[in-house]
Amino acid sequence: MFSWGRIAGLTLLAGLLALRVVDPIVVERLRLQAFDLYQRIAPPEDRAFPVAVLDVDDRSLAEIGQWPWPRTKIAELVDRAMQAGAVAVAFDIVFSEPDRLSPALIARDNPILPDRLRAEMLKLPSNDMILADSFARARIVTGQTSVRDATQTGVSAQQIRQVPHAIIGPDPTPFLLKFPELVQNLPELEDAAAGRGVFTVIPDPDGIYRRMPVVMMVEGALRLTLTAELLRIATGGDAFAIRSNEAGIDGVVVAGQLIRTQGDGTVWPRFSPSDPGRFVSAADLLNGRVPAGRLAGHLLLVGTSAIGLEDFRPTPLGVSMAGVEIHAQLLENILGGTLLSRDNSATGQELFWIAALSLLVISLAPMMRASWLIVSTLALVAAFATFSYALFLRNGQLIDPTYPVASMVLMVMLMSSTNYLREERRRREIRNAFGQYVSPDLVAQLADHPEALKLGGERRDLSVLFSDVRGFTTLSEGFRDDPQGLTRLMNGFLTVMSNAILEHRGTIDKFMGDAVMAFWNAPLPHPDHPRSACRAAVRMMRAVEKYNRQRRGAAKPGQQVHPIRIGIAVNTGPCFVGNMGSDTRFDYTALGDTVNLASRLEGQSKTYGVPIIVGSTTAEAVKGDFALIELDLIRVKGKTRPERIFALFGERRMAGRKRFRALSAQVASMLKAYRAGHWDTAIARLDEIERRASDLRLDLSHYAGLFRRRIRRLKADPPGPGWDGVFDALEK
Repeated sequence: MFSWGRIAGLTLLAGLLALRVVDPIVVERLRLQAFDLYQRIAPPEDRAFPVAVLDVDDRSLAEIGQWPWPRTKIAELVDRAMQAGAVAVAFDIVFSEPDRLSPALIARDNPILPDRLRAEMLKLPSNDMILADSFARARIVTGQTSVRDATQTGVSAQQIRQVPHAIIGPDPTPFLLKFPELVQNLPELEDAAAGRGVFTVIPDPDGIYRRMPVVMMVEGALRLTLTAELLRIATGGDAFAIRSNEAGIDGVVVAGQLIRTQGDGTVWPRFSPSDPGRFVSAADLLNGRVPAGRLAGHLLLVGTSAIGLEDFRPTPLGVSMAGVEIHAQLLENILGGTLLSRDNSATGQELFWIAALSLLVISLAPMMRASWLIVSTLALVAAFATFSYALFLRNGQLIDPTYPVASMVLMVMLMSSTNYLREERRRREIRNAFGQYVSPDLVAQLADHPEALKLGGERRDLSVLFSDVRGFTTLSEGFRDDPQGLTRLMNGFLTVMSNAILEHRGTIDKFMGDAVMAFWNAPLPHPDHPRSACRAAVRMMRAVEKYNRQRRGAAKPGQQVHPIRIGIAVNTGPCFVGNMGSDTRFDYTALGDTVNLASRLEGQSKTYGVPIIVGSTTAEAVKGDFALIELDLIRVKGKTRPERIFALFGERRMAGRKRFRALSAQVASMLKAYRAGHWDTAIARLDEIERRASDLRLDLSHYAGLFRRRIRRLKADPPGPGWDGVFDALEK
């Protein structure tokens, strides 16, 4: 067990683990080159995305003239792009200096001009103001770049304009990439733009551009990368949110969608070969040669592929690519959900595999013939390389194949040198023992590869959730002298609501004061969306209860704390989901009868005195997994068809309780008697319902009182023979 060969192997293993923790540049480069090889072997499938590059290419320079062009020409380019139907435009260019071709500057620099002509030229607007006017008429994201050295000179001290944002979790700033200064556009251009994004990308130590930040800090201000800011502006310009935890940045919420990031806020795009189909020549647009509809509904990135302008960057594919196309591919990755993943646990997984494989060799090599050891080693190398490559193909997960394999090979060489030609027994144990180290949980915990994110309207089945605070007016009155306190209260409340929705793969549509609307199965498909929506609703209720306890615990002695009470409704059905609004302002949202009914059902949660109401389609989809009780058959305001509604009281554990099943049967019996007009039987069942609900610590007194009052009216004024038991809800 403790031969000198095994002791030497353990010593080598300790050194290998320490070397991996230190991670010198040689080890890092081998790992990165393996990831590059994966991308070259299996580039992503071609997909149609609403992303295009408006390219200042060599042909454009030949037709229009040398760069930089007059800002009036850039303004014409913007106007033509918007006329062609572009949704929004982002510039991978900085206009940090005044246009030297502005009339006033030409007049100043040419004293030989006649005085009258000079005077007329001085009256003309500058080219920069003309471009600013063009920006103001469109949805434009100006590009900004960072300066890594704060001691550099010539950097404008222009005030940084803030981008609206929220933070979900602890302070993320210690983990973000930081830049001391920012090169901005001229103030008039920045003021006219709808958004501002940073296009700076830092290469890896070998000069290859593999990782890109989604969010960063520049001069102490949070900034989105150019592509994420373009997506934010294109979908309405709402605030973005950073979701963080104690290990770093977990993701960035842009346009209601969570973009998972590394701990420092960066992502790994999965690069595809340069595609001419992404590009539209600026000369073609200016000269009217772009086919009708080519840019309609597209997000445009303006940049250059001209050789002389030297905006090319080396990529993992082994070829250089125009910087603007790298940004375009990042946006395609975000829209298509194809970003590669290398989270904070990757190093831990690799250390595990190094230790597991090495310990396997140390323990078994002395008992194997050299020939079998070599064969087994080759098999393990192939198996682990295949395992790593399969994770890349299936989930975009990046697990280093090089260092674990190299460590195992070194260990085999060491062990083979100590017991070469010794002991030929148990030659198949390496493979059998290796199976003990393959944990199915490692694969089960990986996220499924998402489908393409699709901008634009489409018909899709959604599960829609509405929630609202009960008695918000009364709650607000308690803060009439402390508006900041009310703001803190609602920010904390909406944070716990958002966490519950995002953790169950929901999309937050909007916050409406104290109300929240969310939906599932868009923009990314989610086959099990009814269950996820119901789980989120249950989690929201628990989160609010916990939040109320925290508020009571933090309250000062004698301070009155009004608990927050919410009502929730979930409904499932066909919706129209996509970008809705006007030509100048729109949001990614859902519309349709399903949404309207969900909103109406949320209001009925107060009427029936239950926390969560779900529609019949949702109830049918999740039955057996959740504790559901039918409440009524109602016709909500604005609808002609009745809807069977259900109360949601918990998940499978509650649904499986014998007393809950008895309560559900009692309610069903009451509804049957009620709809048959057997009023006295229904009243008797209501008494039993209250008693059984109390045994389960559920409060159905409001529900029982509602039916008692309704039955008394029906007994006093019996319905006609055509009565179908449907109740018309006259209030929203």
